[in-house]
Parts: sequence; C-alpha cells; structure tokens
Amino acid sequence: MDKPNFDPGLTERYEGKLRRVIRKDGEFNIHRRGTTWRDIHPFIYLINRPWHALLAILFGGLVGMDAIFAFLYYALGVNQLHGAEAPTALGRFLKAFFFSSQTLTTVGYGTIYPTTTLTNLVASFESMVGLMGFAVATGFLVARLSRPKARIGFSRAMLVAPYNGGASLQFRIVNRGVSNLMEVEAQMLLMTVEQVSGSLQRKYTPLKLERDAVLFLALTWTIVHPIDADSPLYGRTAQDLERWQSEFLILIKGVEDTFSQPVHARASYRYDELLWGARFAPSFRVDSKGDIELEVNRVSDVIQPSPVTVRGR
Repeated sequence: MDKPNFDPGLTERYEGKLRRVIRKDGEFNIHRRGTTWRDIHPFIYLINRPWHALLAILFGGLVGMDAIFAFLYYALGVNQLHGAEAPTALGRFLKAFFFSSQTLTTVGYGTIYPTTTLTNLVASFESMVGLMGFAVATGFLVARLSRPKARIGFSRAMLVAPYNGGASLQFRIVNRGVSNLMEVEAQMLLMTVEQVSGSLQRKYTPLKLERDAVLFLALTWTIVHPIDADSPLYGRTAQDLERWQSEFLILIKGVEDTFSQPVHARASYRYDELLWGARFAPSFRVDSKGDIELEVNRVSDVIQPSPVTVRGR
C-alpha cells in the first residue's frame, strides 16, 4: 500500500478484530457508553426509531398517562365522579380509567363526569395535557413521514469481475424508493489492518472509481473500481484481503427529487463478501411497447463466476 493514509473518522488504532465497521443496516458498528439523559434529544431519538418502535412508544405513553390520572381519580374517590359507581374495586378503577381516557382525548361522552371542584381541576389539567400530548405526537408522526430518506438497495455481494482485459471491483445499487434520486455521488474506501512501525494499524485508502457520479439513478448503477497498476488491489489475492481484515466502506449521496433535499446511504462489504470472477446479470429490459422495465429485486443477481486474473505489480 503506497498511497497516503488518512482517518475518515473511524480511528487508525487497532484494538482487536472488528466484525465490521458499517453494519448491514447502514449504521456504524459503534455502541456509545457513558451518555446521560441530558445527551439524548427526545425529538431526534423518536423520529429515528423504526415505525413499530415509534408507534409502541406513543401508544404506551397514551395508556400510561391514562393510568396515571386514573389512579389519581381513584385515590381521590370515585364517589366524586358521577356514574363511576361499581360494586368492586376493580370495577371502580376501570370506570376511573375510562373517564381518564375520555378526558385525555377530549371525547367526553358525558356518562361519567366530575362532581367536585377538586376532580374538575384534575380533569381540566388532564385535558390540557391531552391537547399538548397529541400535538407533540402529531409532530413526531409528521416529521417521520415527511423526512426524506434514501432507500438505496445494495447488491448482496461485491464482485471482482473481468474488466477491459483485466479485473475490477464492482457493486450495484438501485433506488428502491418511489421518488427519484438526482445528482447521485459515490465514494469507496478500502479499510485494512497492516503492520506500521512494528504495530498493527488500520489504514484507509480511497479507491478511484470509473465513474463517481451520475445525474439520475433511474435504473441500476454498477459502481466500478478498475484494478489497474494504480490500484491498491493490484496483484492482491483473496488471501491478502483476508489477512488484512479488509472492508470496503461505501458512501452514497444524492438529492431526493420530491423535497429537493440531500440524502445519503452507507454500506460496507467485507473480504468474505466478495465473489471472484462473477458478473452482474441484467436487471432491466425494454418491453414490447418500448418502455423500460426495471426489476428492483434483481439488483444482486449475478452470472456464475468465471476465471479472473488480478494482474501483479
């Protein structure tokens, strides 16, 4: 490796073998420790949760708030709520809970209502909490729905494929979203672990791409790094990449067409996710009407490997 090394923000220090730097979901394989509740921004935290987690948190918050006020009404005495009488303690608590739910959501059926000043004050406060709570929840849902996100599909494997009489490193991407992506750019780094001054150190080497940008990502884009005399992979074998614990780090950037907002996606391929000698199979065709049909689910399809030679230095 004779190209200058730099640290893209993932440290050059070697402290043990990593499973991978970037996980399959595109997130960095980093677990943060030592943070406190002051370091967590609730809004950012919630809109970054998966949909099922966000809905579970919002629903759990609603039920929890209903239960808190129900316990308060029960502690004050359900005799202060007209229509909440019941022969058992559980029945009385359920009546208080249902009244709490109706008050929090401002439904107010009228079958149960407060009869004292104290319970009226509590109900008024709960109504205000409900109005503010639903406004906040609506903000979370709108932000989650309207946030532009790159739904980039990456091929499952990276290929070492024949290229111009030699070889190249290739992977393929496709836009899986319904909105168009414009001005799409790609960057690729090779991360290796090598001996430097008698100790192991992580090195990051930018890989030159045949084409590092396209104006439109309407079809698939096969991103190619030619393995020529200037490539750090020139003359290297699968055993070399394994010995270096090699990982290819990918960053894709583009502009989402609907909101004209920049979006990005990350991915990585380890040395054991390379197919040597394979080629990507076609994933689109022109139909009988002259329209292009893109098969998004074929982004990873390959033609069986054939012999390929990575020329030596």
